Amino acid sequence: MSALARLHQVATALRPVGMANLSARGQAQLLYTGFGRLRSSVYVMPVVALPLLPYLGWRPEAVSVLAWGLGYALLGIVVHRLGRLYADDQGRLGPDALVKRWLPRVQNLAWLHGAGVSFLAIPVAPDASLEFRMLLYMIIAYIVSTNTVNLTQTIGLFLRFFALSWHVPLLLMYWVFPPSLHVMIPLGLLYSLVIYRHALTSHRFAIEQVQLKEHSELLAEQFRSAKEQAEVALQEKNLFLTTASHDLRQPIHAMSMLVEAIALRNQQALVSPLLVDLKHSMASMNQMFNSLLDLSRLETGGLPQRATPVALHTLVHDTVTLFREQASQRGLLLRMHVPPGEAIVWADPALVRQALGNLVHNALRYTQRGGVLIGLRRRAGDWQLEVWDTGIGIAAQDGDQIFSPYFRNEHSWRIDSAGHGLGLAVVARCARLIGATLGFQSRMARGSRFWLRLRAHHLPSAEMPAPAGASASMAAPREAIGGRCLVLDDDPQVIGAWKALLEGWGVQTRYATTAGEAMQHLDSGFAPEAIFCDQRLRSGESGFDVLRALLARCPSASGAMVSGEIDSPELQDAQDEGYMVLRKPLDTDQLGAILETWLRNARAADK
Repeated sequence: MSALARLHQVATALRPVGMANLSARGQAQLLYTGFGRLRSSVYVMPVVALPLLPYLGWRPEAVSVLAWGLGYALLGIVVHRLGRLYADDQGRLGPDALVKRWLPRVQNLAWLHGAGVSFLAIPVAPDASLEFRMLLYMIIAYIVSTNTVNLTQTIGLFLRFFALSWHVPLLLMYWVFPPSLHVMIPLGLLYSLVIYRHALTSHRFAIEQVQLKEHSELLAEQFRSAKEQAEVALQEKNLFLTTASHDLRQPIHAMSMLVEAIALRNQQALVSPLLVDLKHSMASMNQMFNSLLDLSRLETGGLPQRATPVALHTLVHDTVTLFREQASQRGLLLRMHVPPGEAIVWADPALVRQALGNLVHNALRYTQRGGVLIGLRRRAGDWQLEVWDTGIGIAAQDGDQIFSPYFRNEHSWRIDSAGHGLGLAVVARCARLIGATLGFQSRMARGSRFWLRLRAHHLPSAEMPAPAGASASMAAPREAIGGRCLVLDDDPQVIGAWKALLEGWGVQTRYATTAGEAMQHLDSGFAPEAIFCDQRLRSGESGFDVLRALLARCPSASGAMVSGEIDSPELQDAQDEGYMVLRKPLDTDQLGAILETWLRNARAADK
């Protein structure tokens, strides 16, 4: 294929389908759906302004936010009246006349809605604190991504909304984030591209659904074509995510630590629930992002298997420790039931851990009362991991689709709209790779039981695997940890996030961007008890080599590699040699527990 033909193919893939391919009845159906969701989006905007007011207090920006919320409340009244008029015309006009009269009006409303969302960034963002500016842009990005699903049935509505709601704040980044333009602008443009492509995908899906009803005799050929396009797009997405994993993780990594740092410094009771919600949202985003990358790695074969004996008792205990706090914050009871004795299977421990973690996370997400039970039992020579919940359950007609990527039933959307249907897809791929049997049973409104059956592996007692780290015994980090720490990272934004978090924990810390700077801190007499070293350094140095050199100078210190890369020979070497490798974005609770354990051990050794 020539370069010109390839360019034409790419341009065609990025071109909206439009409603011209539909009949007047199909166009009216999409317009009705798009207008209804646009009205819902306008109605919810005043609610968005309410959590921001306690944060701003009596500062002048609060007046702008209040005016913004009241303006949207008035717009909601107008939109409600327009909905009544639309319903009247829908009853007396034909589809063609209805579309001709109302499509321009609804498009103008989309322009107005987009301008209203972007207006919030104009009077508030430049004068606000860095944390609030980042929070504000996260809110705007969330509004835009939500409407990517809601408005793309009629693509003209979304494009008008998207043109103003996101790109005006994108232009304002020049004034809002002047020290971080080299990071924020590329990320903003990347977000625009991803959102645009996702909007086109959603729009094409909506068009195909209407065409399915109108042209059932052409369905087979259209399905084959759409499947081929989806496979090409999936391969491109997987390649992009694999290549750009590190750069995509960096801002999420920094934001996770900044959220924790803000929570440590917050002294306003009204802001505390908002910070808790924000922290939960960040955790959900991290889980979703990790699931997306894991799915891509599995689909492309980029996740190598390393089968070893896996102690399921240790795995279950670690999983309970990992999710205990999340369950507690949701008001749920997380329990485990394991039989006495050893339970050993032969599998890739990372894949088994990922599968069980996704099952537990999924159970907690869709359980509103009661709890979750992680069980382990013997089944005909095999070991069966089970996850029970008292959640919403799964409808019988959805049973064949729940392990498909991006599938979420209507009940799950009502409980939690943050996910994208990737968790169970990753579980299914993990099960296939390790040769495990995956199954489930469920009753609507009563709960579900998922199980993963693995073949038992018998080892002499001398060869029993050791516990997989200290995660099961780590205590939750206290606000004041103390101690001395050295952090090596070349990203100023990430360094700032480290500083904000570790200062909040009372840790005396030195920061470096190169091995030379780190050695200078040691030469000046600073003796770290914990060292965190990023793998990818702009100086070209290997983070693993730097960490080994630092630990050679400080033999009593503990250290870990920190990286956002999916696969790296250096990171694999570090793991093979027994070094701890932490993946970005870091879980701040896990980080605090690790740091507290290291520093406590260091203080005990000094005594």
